Amino acid sequence: MSDYLHGLVAVAITRDEARVWATGVEPGSTALTVHAPSEMARHHHVREAQHHRGHDTEHQNSLFYESISQAVEGATSIILIGHGKAKANEMVHLTQYWERKHPELAQKVLGAIDSDLEALSQAQILSLVRDWYGQYKEFI
Repeated sequence: MSDYLHGLVAVAITRDEARVWATGVEPGSTALTVHAPSEMARHHHVREAQHHRGHDTEHQNSLFYESISQAVEGATSIILIGHGKAKANEMVHLTQYWERKHPELAQKVLGAIDSDLEALSQAQILSLVRDWYGQYKEFI
């Protein structure tokens, strides 16, 4: 692994899953896949929240975000790749969660890349991360 990539972790996150490259972003690196709660569980939680005023619906993805947090524990730096706009952007939600619950992880985020994740292979995602890092490493 190149010295400048040592400890760099990439997280590609959508509404349904996150792929975490915790062992590096070199070509051929393998991702751990973390799945979000099922759609049925999400709807059940929202319905319960509608019946119990004051219930915080932001916790519906806390298990998902905590699983991602555990996967990136050993990172020295993190690059996030997201897919979506506005409310649908899980990359933003994960960042906000880390700022509140894991500020030490939030501080490790070097940057974020918006991309069409559904159109990219894992190799293309890793290449995108390496290209981004190569372009911005002197400013970090």
